[in-house]
Formats: sequence, structure tokens, C-alpha cells
Amino acid sequence: MIDISAKTKLLAWLAALPFLIVIFMFELLPLIAVAANSLMKEDATSIGNYFEILTSRFYLGSFKVSFAISIATALIGLGIGLPAAVILKRMPGKVQQFVVICSNIGANFTGFPLAFSFVILLGVSGSFTLLMQRMGLFEDFNVYSTTGLVIAYSYFQILFAILLVLPALAALTSDLEEAAHIVGASRFAFWRRIGLPILMPSLLGAFLLLFANAMGTYATAWALVGGSANVVTIRIGELTAGDVFSDPNLADALAMLLVVSLVIPIIVEQLFLKPKQPEP
Repeated sequence: MIDISAKTKLLAWLAALPFLIVIFMFELLPLIAVAANSLMKEDATSIGNYFEILTSRFYLGSFKVSFAISIATALIGLGIGLPAAVILKRMPGKVQQFVVICSNIGANFTGFPLAFSFVILLGVSGSFTLLMQRMGLFEDFNVYSTTGLVIAYSYFQILFAILLVLPALAALTSDLEEAAHIVGASRFAFWRRIGLPILMPSLLGAFLLLFANAMGTYATAWALVGGSANVVTIRIGELTAGDVFSDPNLADALAMLLVVSLVIPIIVEQLFLKPKQPEP
């Protein structure tokens, strides 16, 4: 006689099998292929590609620029997205639903359409740029630069942060706020001593997702600045399909280092924020 729990587990695995097959074919298998190709240099197995990257100021500089842009835009996203989510949480349900839908659409409005929009607004002859220059502002502003990337990335990072933070705010119930106000805590004291500590795991997880989102952005960066910005994704694209210099194996090594740079913070976050098991 088959145990009911064992039968339930078997049915669950069978139901999840198509999803697991898709994960293996479109995520794990390509990752394995990239890892294998990254160890090929001049038709021989070698770590030469990694040695070339780790000893090159140019490629290390691309990681530094990517890290700086990703950290800055993740902080901007959380810094604006958290207060916006707090305000949105106090609004009626229909308003919340409408803003969430708009944020979801805006967070996915990336790539060439987003870059084109910023060129129209903030390009050399952009409408907003010309307006600011007539007011004596933005005299030396150049959207086709690292600063332009930060502004463009911040657009979808803020909207993405709202989507990430809004569900976490459910942990801050009205009972907590009322109890804090009864004992005389100000709004600032409530957020400093109660709100932010409760939200900290969620905020850290949101920061890592925003960081990874910016690190992996390619189309927006390429459409806005082309090859003039030394970021990792552009370097990978040029090595993969470059007209002048093409080295797919070196691109695969860069991609693997990019994966490692994203996996390590996630592992550290899971280790430090893993809930402690109560002692018996």
C-alpha cells in the first residue's frame, strides 16, 4: 500500500517536472556551457582567460564601474522606493492597484525604448536639456556618459524597488504603530527602532535584487552610450559579436565572473539572515 504522503510528493514532483526541465535547458545547461567554454583558450583547456581578466586594468575597471553604477542605483531605488511604498500603502486599494500596475509596466520599460526616451529628453538637443540650459543649469551635462547611465538605471530601479518593498510593508501592522504611539514614540523613533529593523531582511534582499538587475543590464547601456562606457555587459557583448576584436571564450570568462560576483552577495545574505532555530 502506497503511503499517502509519498504519493503526494510523487505527484508534486511530476507536476513540477516540466518547470524543472525548462530550468535545466534554459538556465543550468547554458551556464554549464559558458563555464566550459570559459576554460578554452587557443583550442586548449586553460585558465588563461581568467588570468587575462584578473591582470587587466581595463577589464577590472569594467567591474569597478559596473559595481559603482549598480550600488548607486540600488541605493537610489531603495531611497526613493521605500518612502513611496510607505505612502502608497496608506492609499486606497484601487489606487495601490493602479500604481502597482504602472510600476510593473515602467520597471519593464527598459532597453532601446528607454534609452531613446532619455535621448529625446536629456540628449544634446533634448527638450529638457535645452530648457535647463536656458535657465542656466545643466551646462556640462552629458547623458551619453556614466552619469546618464545612473539616471536611466534609476528610472526602472525606483519602480522595481516599489514592487519589492510594498509587500514587505505588510509586516508593519497598524497595531505596531498604535502601540508605539501609545508609549510616546515619535514617527522617527518608530521607524528607527521598530520599522527599519523589521524590514531590514527584506530591504537587504531588495538591494541585492536591484544590484543584480543593474549589473545584468545590457540593452539600455548599449543603446544609450554604446561602447564608450566601460561596463561588464558591454565588454561581454563586444567580445561576443565585435567587428574588430572577437573572443567568445574570453566573453564567457567575463560572464562567469559576473555570475560569481552576483552569487557571492546572495550567499552571504542567506548566511547572515538565516533565521536561528530555537533551542530545545
